[in-house]
Amino acid sequence: MYSIILCGGSGTRLWPLSRKNFPKQFLKLYSSNSLLQETFLRMKKVVAQENIYFVTNEENYYNVFNQIKEVYADFKEDQILREPKALNTMPAVTLAVSYLQEKIGIDKAAPIIMVPADHYIGDEKEYVQVAKQALAAVGNNLGTIGVMPTKAHTGLGYIKKGTKEGDFFEVEGFKEKPDEKTAQEFFASGQYLWNAGMYIFNTKTFCEEMQKHSPEIFSLFEKGFEVFLQDYLKLDAVAIDYAISEKSDRMVTFEGDFDWSDIGSFDVLAEILGRKNENNSRRIAINSENVFALSTNSDKLIVVSGMKDVIVIENHDSILVQKMGDSNEGVKKVVEYLKEKNYQELGDEIVGYRPWGKYEVLVDDANHKVKKITVFAGASLSLQSHERRAEHWVVVKGIANVVNGESRLVLHENESTYIPATAKHQLANFGKENLEIIEVQTGDYLEEDDIIRYEDQYGRPSGMEVK
Repeated sequence: MYSIILCGGSGTRLWPLSRKNFPKQFLKLYSSNSLLQETFLRMKKVVAQENIYFVTNEENYYNVFNQIKEVYADFKEDQILREPKALNTMPAVTLAVSYLQEKIGIDKAAPIIMVPADHYIGDEKEYVQVAKQALAAVGNNLGTIGVMPTKAHTGLGYIKKGTKEGDFFEVEGFKEKPDEKTAQEFFASGQYLWNAGMYIFNTKTFCEEMQKHSPEIFSLFEKGFEVFLQDYLKLDAVAIDYAISEKSDRMVTFEGDFDWSDIGSFDVLAEILGRKNENNSRRIAINSENVFALSTNSDKLIVVSGMKDVIVIENHDSILVQKMGDSNEGVKKVVEYLKEKNYQELGDEIVGYRPWGKYEVLVDDANHKVKKITVFAGASLSLQSHERRAEHWVVVKGIANVVNGESRLVLHENESTYIPATAKHQLANFGKENLEIIEVQTGDYLEEDDIIRYEDQYGRPSGMEVK
């Protein structure tokens, strides 16, 4: 049994938390783990962890690797597949199937479960049971896990149940997101399930249905993994629903009731966190009712006074305040406005994520900038130099291995070094714990394109990324 986790999305429905350089699946929203980590930890209870593969894009490759490495020490980079471009779920799944079939050599009858990386599941035990049941019973069908609805929902697609055959129902049809009246009818009938976008199949059936219903993708698939990857950009963006599942007469659905959500808005997130009944002394509501406040810094004090039905979201460089119940369309309009006006905060923030770790901008003035830099265990920044800025490094946690011009230094906590402009330098962490330093930049130009790289283990060209 195998699993494919799709984690290349760059959704903005949870802005300002979700950003282009760090989208929803990497956020820690309801636990100490990110949505991606939660998905992986859940799926390893269904299939062996070495049989779990990820599909993402180039920009998020190291986000995936670093986060999974935190919870799976033996995680290997060849368990991550990189899409040349995000083209929705059908090309992504086909890429993974091609890789599993050609490079891993899996049995064509071996069942595979495909899941998104950014969903919430409250009853993990029930979900694991349903997923295992689906993998065991899907046979030569195309299966999906349908979620028992808890209310009439206009923001989700639906699956209509047909005849029950053993552990599953035949699928009578897929329905698009309904209007309010239709959603109420679906819910009242008891014949519909929410479409959670989770699919189960073996490669034999998947290929047969792809050949029948999506021949243009199949014709490229037939040429082998390397050609498929090389010509990936020639494919159209299409969801697996439209490409094969809505057309196939081999669709079945397994019914699940495990407190599921796609966390598509802050209203939904407020419901999830509200059910946990966790009191936070740093979130204060005075003479206020129905308030949801969330910050990326759990210690930051947020006080709401004299307000009703309000959502407050804080994320380093941005604060969003909006009416409760309007977070889906409200955030959409905000994002459209920010995109039209070319606001940098739409894509990036003061916390930047890199293959080697992350940095947080603490001060950003005309002639100096202060950053907190975290270097993951075993990681190293590139060997580089700057033409117009000098840097001061102070170690606050861990042990830093430093190249500074002709010198090779080992710096412990409270020790520092000064790196003049034009000097070649490099920062590395050879330890088993994260390294943290404070970097003070001084000079007449402090932008990230003032960099010359000489060596870089991540293959990044000069001037493309910080460090």
